[in-house]
Amino acid sequence: MAHTLPPASCVPRHVAIVMDGNGRWAQKRHLPRVAGHKQGVDALRRTVRACLERNVQVLTVFAFSSENWSRPEDEVSGLMSLLLMALSREVPKLSKNGVQLHFPGDAGGLSSRVLQGLQKAEQTTAHNQKMVLNVCFNYGGRWDIAQAARRLVEQGKEITEAGLCESTALAHVGDPDLLIRTGGEMRVSNFLLWQCAYTELFFTPCLWPDFDAAELDRAFADFAGRERRFGLTSEQLVTPSGAPSHA
Repeated sequence: MAHTLPPASCVPRHVAIVMDGNGRWAQKRHLPRVAGHKQGVDALRRTVRACLERNVQVLTVFAFSSENWSRPEDEVSGLMSLLLMALSREVPKLSKNGVQLHFPGDAGGLSSRVLQGLQKAEQTTAHNQKMVLNVCFNYGGRWDIAQAARRLVEQGKEITEAGLCESTALAHVGDPDLLIRTGGEMRVSNFLLWQCAYTELFFTPCLWPDFDAAELDRAFADFAGRERRFGLTSEQLVTPSGAPSHA
């Protein structure tokens, strides 16, 4: 049976995902953790395709945090090799489908080989306009705020909310409407701390390698039932026609 797409009114403009549970997925199957990360790449491929089909404009995923360097050395090196392999295989397909790639994060902590791969992927897809895919790599929310403030200071500018918004690593896109975290944990884990001030949160026990379009649509259905007030009251959100606004 074909999966029915949700109505456009239920689809967030910008979706962010903490892709958690790769290691536990592998451990449950008595496999090395890197096997879970490989399956996680497949889950990301499915999710990108589902977001394109649903006309999501921006997808931002947490691929590697600044804290992940403390993981076992073989897992970190496996992740780096997996990233390079995924870039070579996936970038041509993503570009063909109109996806524009960005890799927000601390470039200073990456090897020249990885950095060159990320830069090439960004350049190859820079002209695409169907969807923006932000793959946050060596990223941390506190790092992002600190580097934005440092940039303003270096430019001799006052540190203001507007200035910080324009200086973060995700200044090229608006704030997320919906943040999904897989794996059953209920925290944001230093992801998009500045950008998620008014983002709706959705937590699912589904491990990331098992995430699919149906799970994505469950998150979208939950999101569609939220009333986003941005500090206002419900009464203030009522439109002139008398219908409540969920903008």
